[in-house]
Amino acid sequence: MVWLQKLFTRTNTINNSQSQTYQRDWIQLNQDRFGSAKIFFSTDQEIDLYELEELCDSVGWARRPLRKVRKAIENSYLVVSVWEVKGAKPDLIGFARATSDCAFNATIWDVVIHPRFQSKGVGKSLMKYMIKKLRSNDISNITLFADPQVVEFYRRLGFVLDPEGIKGMFWYPE
Repeated sequence: MVWLQKLFTRTNTINNSQSQTYQRDWIQLNQDRFGSAKIFFSTDQEIDLYELEELCDSVGWARRPLRKVRKAIENSYLVVSVWEVKGAKPDLIGFARATSDCAFNATIWDVVIHPRFQSKGVGKSLMKYMIKKLRSNDISNITLFADPQVVEFYRRLGFVLDPEGIKGMFWYPE
């Protein structure tokens, strides 16, 4: 059965780069909290969709069709993955992506951190990294959608509810 998953893993990997050399931005960790763990952010590391699905499962998110997840990632303006290095293969422990008009606005989607790394500063670091990357591309209006239980987390990062009376509006098919 493992060989079957490996077979599908090859076809369900998102690779934003043709090169096998990936840029890694290492996080400075508090040794008391993390021990010898090493964690990095990447905007071009290959993402195994099955591994991403497991990460999303770990926080209780509903499963989505992998072909749609692949399409969403491929059409994102910015994709950031968070990896823990232990041994030869890094493990996916976090993920976020943003869509953008490439000039003024970006929306951050699908922010997820494995429960083992929640409340340890990894999510905060991921969001600051996302904002830094978007701002470095002169994107000044950054929005996101947040479940009620994480609104306070985003408030502490400077996000505000309904600035200047702006209301999000949604259209759903009947």
